[in-house]
Amino acid sequence: MPEIGTDKVVQVIFLAREGRRGDRELEAFIEALNEDEQANLVALAWVGRGAFEPAEFAQAVATALAERTVPTFQYLMDMPHLAENLEAGLDALGVDVAGAEDDFL
Repeated sequence: MPEIGTDKVVQVIFLAREGRRGDRELEAFIEALNEDEQANLVALAWVGRGAFEPAEFAQAVATALAERTVPTFQYLMDMPHLAENLEAGLDALGVDVAGAEDDFL
């Protein structure tokens, strides 16, 4: 299971959907996350786009930590379909976001 709060992932999803309007806020939000949360966010996106299977989530987190070459916010913001990848990653891991979405709205 991801070691990042579902509410934080939902916040990133909503900010990513705002496009350019939310870029500054998205950058600041991701930068404020600790290194483990950032790695979990990247791993969720990777699972969501099919680079890793849900059972390989821990490996994806380890890979995100070990292979980081650019700031996480930059990597994620450059990722096509970030919001969709994160949603798919949460879904693949069986994480229910209904409550977090309600709180965000």
